[in-house]
Amino acid sequence: MPLSGLPEDRRDERRAVIALCRRTPFGRLRGVFSSTEAHELLAAVLHAAYRDAGLPESGLADVIIGNAAGGGGNVARLAALTAGLPVEVPGLTIDRQCASGLDAISLACRLVESEAGAWFIAGGVESCSTAPLRAHRLTSLPGAPDFFSRARFAPETHGDPSAGQAAENVAAAFGVQRDEQDQYALRSYTRTAAALDGMSAEIVPTAGCDTDETPRRGMTSKVLSRFLPAFTAAGSVTAGNSCADADAAVVAVVTSRARARAAGFNTVLEFHGSASAGGAPALFGTAGAHAVLKLLEGIQLNRKAVSTWEYNEAFAAQVLASAQLLGVAPERLNLHGGALAYGHPYGASGAMLVANLLRQASMPGGPRDDGGWSVAAVSAAGGVGTAAAFRTVSLQ
Repeated sequence: MPLSGLPEDRRDERRAVIALCRRTPFGRLRGVFSSTEAHELLAAVLHAAYRDAGLPESGLADVIIGNAAGGGGNVARLAALTAGLPVEVPGLTIDRQCASGLDAISLACRLVESEAGAWFIAGGVESCSTAPLRAHRLTSLPGAPDFFSRARFAPETHGDPSAGQAAENVAAAFGVQRDEQDQYALRSYTRTAAALDGMSAEIVPTAGCDTDETPRRGMTSKVLSRFLPAFTAAGSVTAGNSCADADAAVVAVVTSRARARAAGFNTVLEFHGSASAGGAPALFGTAGAHAVLKLLEGIQLNRKAVSTWEYNEAFAAQVLASAQLLGVAPERLNLHGGALAYGHPYGASGAMLVANLLRQASMPGGPRDDGGWSVAAVSAAGGVGTAAAFRTVSLQ
């Protein structure tokens, strides 16, 4: 039976919640995790999440993981077995590129609410450092490789730009200037630096590393102004106001409100729906905003009621343009910083947004107290985006 068909008290108890988040440190491309494969990163956080949540031996229904640049197969299953989880846990890997981690968590929430399982671990993983080379077979020379750097996400009739060129397209279409992008990026660096100490509880030491390697330190307006355009000679998108590739895994423990209370969890994020939407592939950085608008309409929530926003920061230009579309002041986004400062492990970034929201929900005072609304959103290649809505709930 859908939640809408239940009495309010039963509906609340069956709602899915995010009870706990765990993640690896974020590693730089070819940095501390240069020889650590994706399933090894993921196994570390699966083991920790399973242990720290105190899940019953037969309680975990599935592991659902987003991954964008891997070598295929089923990294969720491989990592679950590597982590020592029960062999009965099957594992599911999904790919909506940068939205994959948020989609994985949303799927787990819906499965909980449909009573398809009691407990799930969901999130994402990416090892940009060990991602396999990609190649087609040459038709002119069977068996010879024709290497390519990325997959195709849209036909040429719609435009299929690189991420950087798409960010330039967005900046031009929405009139986002270079100084605005640099100012936003500096805010992200500053907020991330201020939030790092509060992130330690969620970090699982992995491959000898126990702190984030990625945050860009010592950034100033003067330093940002020195970066040259990275994608077009006369452009405004630079390495300073763009994210860096990263290696990381981020997961969330998902269950029902009733089970989370019985297990002793206190502050949780209660799931109130998600939506995915399509937009112009040539402007794919704004697709997350289209997903937010679709979501808010679907759950009949006024954006003014949302106190906490997380929007993935692949490029400052796309965040600023999306803020325009949403009618939200940029300074209200990403209170603990974002991917501009700590990096972008594609398949895991959507899950990191949820980890940020849970951390903020657990802070005393301010708009994140009991009952506060929060929204996470991410744009992905091909012109698609995903958004999810949550409320902060105190169970004990």
